[in-house]
Amino acid sequence: MYHEIIMSGVGGQGIMVIGSLLAQAAFLENLNVTYTPIYGVEKRGGHADCTVVISSEEIGSPIVDSPQSCIIMSRPSLVKYGPRVKPGGFLLLNSSFVDPQEVTRKDLDILSIPALEIAQTLGNDRLSNMVIIGAFVEKIRVVSLDTLAAALSQIFEEHYHRLLPANAAAISKGAEYVRNSVPQ
Repeated sequence: MYHEIIMSGVGGQGIMVIGSLLAQAAFLENLNVTYTPIYGVEKRGGHADCTVVISSEEIGSPIVDSPQSCIIMSRPSLVKYGPRVKPGGFLLLNSSFVDPQEVTRKDLDILSIPALEIAQTLGNDRLSNMVIIGAFVEKIRVVSLDTLAAALSQIFEEHYHRLLPANAAAISKGAEYVRNSVPQ
């Protein structure tokens, strides 16, 4: 198994958190993994990207130019990374901020999910990133959802552990969205 992912959005959307979470989950499943965050100069609102490479074999390079999968949380991210996804690859869009009609490629498996709206049903807009990563893992299955949820306690500092149930619920909601809307 070998899978390259680029996650992209703007600062404040939790891109680095879900990249770190996915990498930690892969590590917990004894897979080889690289995680490379790429920050813009702004603290919030600037470009935020990360790459995650997960493999059952050694990883030769953490550099990802043309990923198999891309998680897109903003329109500028679609413009930047949409063309780079490998033909036949997977594109996950946060349709709360990205219009799926803007995707012109016909050679991709595309899933749009209203992550913000789903997070709002849970009472917290900031859970959009967890909804997205739950949907991604349910669809692509690079790690298990149980491992992803278990990794939460390892990426959040202990004083944030009171937020773990809400984050786990958001992951479940994202996975549920995929199960209810996409034939598996």
